Amino acid sequence: MSPSKSLISGVGQSAVGRRLPRSGYQLTIDAIEAAVADAGLSIDAIDGLATFPGDAVGLNPGYIGPDLYDVQDGLGLELNWHLATPQGAAQAAPIIEAALAVHHGLCKHAVVYRTMTEASAQGSGRRGPIDHPIATDGILTWLLTAGAMSPTNFAGLYAQRYMHEYGVTKEQLGWVALSAREHAQRNPLAILRGPLTMDDYLASRVISSPLSLFDCDIAVDGATAVVVSAPDTAADLRHWAEIEAMGTAMRHRPFWEHWPDLTTMAAHDAAAHMWAQTALKPADVDLAQLYDGFSIFTLLWLEAFGFCPRGGAGSFVEGGKRIGLDGELPLNTAGGQLSGGRLHGFGFVAEALRQLWGEAGERQVRDVEVVAVGLGGGVLAGTLLLTKGDTRS
Repeated sequence: MSPSKSLISGVGQSAVGRRLPRSGYQLTIDAIEAAVADAGLSIDAIDGLATFPGDAVGLNPGYIGPDLYDVQDGLGLELNWHLATPQGAAQAAPIIEAALAVHHGLCKHAVVYRTMTEASAQGSGRRGPIDHPIATDGILTWLLTAGAMSPTNFAGLYAQRYMHEYGVTKEQLGWVALSAREHAQRNPLAILRGPLTMDDYLASRVISSPLSLFDCDIAVDGATAVVVSAPDTAADLRHWAEIEAMGTAMRHRPFWEHWPDLTTMAAHDAAAHMWAQTALKPADVDLAQLYDGFSIFTLLWLEAFGFCPRGGAGSFVEGGKRIGLDGELPLNTAGGQLSGGRLHGFGFVAEALRQLWGEAGERQVRDVEVVAVGLGGGVLAGTLLLTKGDTRS
C-alpha cells in the first residue's frame, strides 16, 4: 500500500569526533551527500533545504552550522522551498516544517541538516560562556539573578526540584548515563566507549548540583542530514519511514523560570500534542530516542511520553533492564549525547531510522516498527513518531 504521510527517506552522517580536521561546511556536505545516496536519489532531485538554527546568535562557540545559502550554492541546488530558523519546536522544527512542505507540494525532497563544531571551537574542551545581550537584558535575566549562568545551571535547578519532589536518587539518575554508555560500546561512531560503572558516575565531579560530569553531553564535531520526501515519491526511493505524528505544542510561557511546574518541561506539551494526532499509544512504541543534553531531560521525556507515571521515571530506569537493548523500552540505543556525542538531537533521528531499517549493527533491536523521538529540553521541544516503511534495497 502506498504511504499517505510525509516520509523520511535517507539519513547521512559525516565523521564524528573531537576537533576533527575538517570544516563545518565540509562535514555538512559529507552528511548531505550520504543522506541523498541513502535515499536512492541524486543531488539534482533535491528541491528543498532546511537547517537549525540558521543565522542565529549561538550560545556556544561552534553552535551554528554553515549558512543555508552557502550549502545551496555549493551543491548547485535549485530550491522550491528553504528555511533556516532558531524558533519553533526545538531541533525537530526544521524536520517538522519540511514534512509540512512536502505534504503541501512546496517541494518533493527536502534535505534537513544540523552541523556542530563545538569541540573544535571551544579548543580546551570546556564550553564557552554565554556571550549575548539576552544574558543581561532578555529571557535569561531572572535566571542570572539566581546565579544560573549556563544551560547546565538551568537544568540543575529543574533536576534539584524534581528529585526533591519525587524522591529520585542520584543513583537512579545515573542509570541514564550508564545505559547510554553500554549502548555506545556497540556504536563505532560514539565518542565515549569505555566502560562506566556506578562508582565512576558517583565519583565524577559536580558541574551544577545535582548534575555531575556524566550527566552532561559531550561536545563534538559532526554533521547529520536527513531527506524528507513527499509520499507520492515512494516508488523512487530506496527505503523510507513514515512520519506517523508530530508534536509542536507550547502551552505555557516559554521561560525556564516562569514555567508553572518545575518537574515538567515543554516536552509534556509537545508529547501530548503528538499523541492527539494518532491512534497509536505509548504501549505501541518499540524503542525511544529521547534528548539527553542532560540526564534529567531524559527522565522528564519518559514521563512526558507516558512511558511511566509522573515521578516514576527514576524507578523506571533503575537497574537499566527496562531501557536495555532487550528491555521493554530500549532507550537511546546509539549512546545518546551523553556518550555518543552532542549532535544536537539529530543523532537521535539518525538512530531511529537505522533501527527502523534494520541497519543498527550490533545494537539492533528486534522487530522495530514504531519509534518515538523527543528533541529539546527545558522550554523548547518537538516530537516525532516514526513507523517502519518499505525497504527496496
